[in-house]
Amino acid sequence: MSRPLIETEETLIIETPERVPLEFALASIGNRFLAVTIDHFIQYLSIFLVAWFALSLAGFSSSDVVDAPEKLLTEMPKWTIAVMIIVLFLIFAGYFIAFEWLWNGQTPGKRLLKLRVIRDDGRPLTLWEAVARNLLRIGDAVPGFIVPIYSVGLIVIFLSGRDQRLGDIFAGTVVIRERSDEAPTFAETFSNRLTDTAFIRVQKAAGTKANVGLLTEREIEVVESFLRRRWDLTERQRLWMAWRIALPIMYKLKPAYDENEFSYEGFLEDILHGFYAKQRFLN
Repeated sequence: MSRPLIETEETLIIETPERVPLEFALASIGNRFLAVTIDHFIQYLSIFLVAWFALSLAGFSSSDVVDAPEKLLTEMPKWTIAVMIIVLFLIFAGYFIAFEWLWNGQTPGKRLLKLRVIRDDGRPLTLWEAVARNLLRIGDAVPGFIVPIYSVGLIVIFLSGRDQRLGDIFAGTVVIRERSDEAPTFAETFSNRLTDTAFIRVQKAAGTKANVGLLTEREIEVVESFLRRRWDLTERQRLWMAWRIALPIMYKLKPAYDENEFSYEGFLEDILHGFYAKQRFLN
């Protein structure tokens, strides 16, 4: 298992399975506040639109809601009230969980601010972490609830060495700021002429079990190109690129693997070998 080596107020350094440190820029409080503000705006706008649509279906106008809101509970069909409550609750409680799970640790606000939630060992966020960190958002938002204030969350972030709120500490997650200067771009990495066409396994197999059939041809091409060109990179660049390529694939495939033998580069080798094995079986 990877473990943190050096933690500062702005940087988290994590040791990879290859025993090489990767430096992550922790998201600042300002960026996180802007991101969550954007998310709450989208969230409450969605709640308003759903409520307005439900009331319109029930035959109520906006003037009815303003002049006699008590009529809603007495005259609206019970099934309409039940459906509206369920949908509003799902939007309120599930917004962050759904986006972080489906968007690889990002919400619309985090994507705009180039932030991402990952596990504190550098690996992808799982559904468990997405649920755990966001269920505790209620505690972080104290003293507000309908209108979150995040007083508790801010205090905990200030006291935490890894800028974690309560939900992050409980779920074992961190919010990082994605930086393009930590590794060469995909174009820079894959634009040079191939120097070695040999395809050999250099990392221990982690026994990866995943449905590689879910990957697109483009994703397989990226994995293959990286594995062929990796020796043209420095060790730090190679490890960063392996992490950047492996992370979205791990989010997509939700693979099982031996954590004691795991490395990002070895994972990509497993994926490519598994893909070729499946192709040979189909042919």
